[in-house]
Amino acid sequence: MRAVIQRVEKASVVILENEVAKIEQGLLVLLGIEIEDAKEDAKEDTLWLASKIAALRIFSDKKGVMNKSITETGGEVIVVSQFTLHAKTKKGNRPSYIKAARPEQAIALYQQFKEDLTLAIGRQVQSGEFGAEMKVSLINDGPITILIDTKNKE
Repeated sequence: MRAVIQRVEKASVVILENEVAKIEQGLLVLLGIEIEDAKEDAKEDTLWLASKIAALRIFSDKKGVMNKSITETGGEVIVVSQFTLHAKTKKGNRPSYIKAARPEQAIALYQQFKEDLTLAIGRQVQSGEFGAEMKVSLINDGPITILIDTKNKE
């Protein structure tokens, strides 16, 4: 799994002109699930990733130092499925998404990640709709954007 985490002042997701998610200060998490993620220890990976995101100290304290996590600030989170995070661009100019998991594999992991993140932050996570054409709007705060991959747990 690959996640792009963005600290936002606000973010929203619109599907077919209907706003399905909207937050103020918090995190927008784009989540890409790869074919190789659908394995026996996938639940461990979703839990690890959710715990890592919940504990990231990327919000400012009173001194202006990034020293607080989303759990400490009370901020909100939107999770959006994003298969294009696994695009391969080695050949030609048209990206290949052959490594992105098919919906049959990815939906369960996407749902599990949302549940794990909801538990980790202690608040309901909002989301887009898996596989839908979405319009995602955000005001990136900082800008702070972090990439985390469960295959490279650094």
